[in-house]
Amino acid sequence: MTAPIDANRPQLVPGDGRPPPAAPPGIGPDLRGQHSGFASRFIAFLFDCVLSIGVFMLVLAAASFAASVLTGTSIHWSRANLWVVIAFFGWQFFYYAYCWTTSGKTPGMVLLGVQVVGLDGSRVGTRRGVIRTLAFPLSFILLGLGFVGILFQRDRRALHDLIAGTAVIYDWDTREARLRSLAREGSDGRA
Repeated sequence: MTAPIDANRPQLVPGDGRPPPAAPPGIGPDLRGQHSGFASRFIAFLFDCVLSIGVFMLVLAAASFAASVLTGTSIHWSRANLWVVIAFFGWQFFYYAYCWTTSGKTPGMVLLGVQVVGLDGSRVGTRRGVIRTLAFPLSFILLGLGFVGILFQRDRRALHDLIAGTAVIYDWDTREARLRSLAREGSDGRA
């Protein structure tokens, strides 16, 4: 016997509209939504690039300013500086890993209404979020071929999604459905 599914809790629905396969006992789906397409994911990624690089540059500028105030000499950062490169990749790893493991969304994904979930619709969690973050560069390193799955697969999963066991879905419907449900509950109590 499977646990009843709460009507207010969304479920993951495959892109072809068929109901999802039954989850293993004790694991109920948490999210419902259509698999996110290439354009939404790409625009979210561009937004995240601008944001994360902007924050990194502001931190470098603040460190340079602080160093010039404290020591009286200015520091000029460059891409040729090994420490800057290491700090940049460390920051990028932290940015994506933290966002994906805590909420399944980066700020760009929030803006476009998409979310990373497990294949069963569950939250990403630390293990899958870190694996996805580590595998993410592979999609670029392979001349972008890691992203071809988003265009041609039914479930629109990129290489890093296949490796991590994740999927990216639209989550606007779930928020709207929840708000409608709360509004109905509120109106029932006033009558």
